Amino acid sequence: MADTYGPVAEWNVEETIAFLAEKGFEPISIDLLCGEHKINGKCILALNEEDFTQEPLNRLILKDRKLFYITTKCLQRENQETLLELGLRNTPAPSLYQNSHPLHKVESEFGDSEHVSPTSSDDGRPRLPPERTKAFLSFCYVVAVTWITAFVMVIVHDRVPDMKKYPPLPDIFLDNVPHIPWAFDMCEVTGTLMFTIWLIVLLFHKHRFILMRRFFALSGTVFLLRCITMLITSLSVPGAHLQCQPRNYSTHLSSSFDELAKKLSQAYVIWRGAGMSIQGVRTCGDYMFSGHTVALTMLNFFITEYTPRYIYYLHTMSWMMNMFGIFFILAAHEHYSIDVFVAFYITSRLFLYYHTLSNNQALMQRDSTRTRVWFPLFSYFESGVDGIVPNEYDTPAEVATNFTCFVKELCLDILRMLMYFFRKEDINSTHINPTSSDKTILPKKVK
Repeated sequence: MADTYGPVAEWNVEETIAFLAEKGFEPISIDLLCGEHKINGKCILALNEEDFTQEPLNRLILKDRKLFYITTKCLQRENQETLLELGLRNTPAPSLYQNSHPLHKVESEFGDSEHVSPTSSDDGRPRLPPERTKAFLSFCYVVAVTWITAFVMVIVHDRVPDMKKYPPLPDIFLDNVPHIPWAFDMCEVTGTLMFTIWLIVLLFHKHRFILMRRFFALSGTVFLLRCITMLITSLSVPGAHLQCQPRNYSTHLSSSFDELAKKLSQAYVIWRGAGMSIQGVRTCGDYMFSGHTVALTMLNFFITEYTPRYIYYLHTMSWMMNMFGIFFILAAHEHYSIDVFVAFYITSRLFLYYHTLSNNQALMQRDSTRTRVWFPLFSYFESGVDGIVPNEYDTPAEVATNFTCFVKELCLDILRMLMYFFRKEDINSTHINPTSSDKTILPKKVK
């Protein structure tokens, strides 16, 4: 219908009046828009959401205000090329069809704040920068958390309740399944196999750095939460086969520093062995909740999320190993059933919450302040990602090439850093020990 009056950008006030009258606007609204404010075609194309909350558009009667809003949107949608020629699509002010980068905020006429996630790249693909620095920081985060976890495990071991005074708690699974001595080792073998599969996925995935920082961030957060639950309450030992006794470091000759050193040494043994019994690590008191279940569940969810859907046999095998690993933990009577259930629930929920927000940036940006408060790591690590990470993989040749380029860049960065520091030291030494030729002769002060 708008084609009857020619290109919208060339409408004068009279043609705009005729168009609005044909669309059914009231004469008082047409007089306000075109008679008093001289709105033409270019003005309609340049309108944005903020204009509908200000003069004179907010003075329109409700029917005409809604109708003018819909009409404006339709005209702008039909004249995308004209908007581009007029430079209206790249303006920083929020408009109906602005593709700001990476997110733009739209104030709707109903007073609601809406955040829209537009396409961030020219080819329509989501923007997925590797951001290696963030991956390295997430790695440092998980290393620090594992150290804290190891130290907390030493503390809770020393607080383990006396087995004679506090017998094992009633448990519906442990009371009906006999103890299998080798089951816990089988659980750790299963976890090692799943970890190997995850390393292979990381090696060939095109977006491996995004996967790494998500894995490290989630794992570190869950284990940090586990440290709190272990410290809050010490459960009794779940089985009589576990010989758990508090360690007494203090003697009449030892100091507090010596006790701390011994605890740090024991924590290092736990950290070095990744808390696994097949590495010779034996701990007690760290029951609520199961760290082995956390590791199995986290690996299972990451393997199934970042491998193609048609590899259903791998997903089935991953879930089977997750469930069998949990069964082995309970069959070994190393944890109560509630420890395993809580660990699976917390790990799976955190994984789903994290990925739901990261895959739907509009949900995260809807209330960005609350997201930064409750999910500070997520807000930082996912600030540069504005889409779903596709499961794309490199060939072995591409992996080798990328690794070679990475090593070269790393060596060059180290070389530049060394050159910078050496140059800085030379400059400092020159200022500290100037030669006689460098000394300037100052004129004597005239009395």
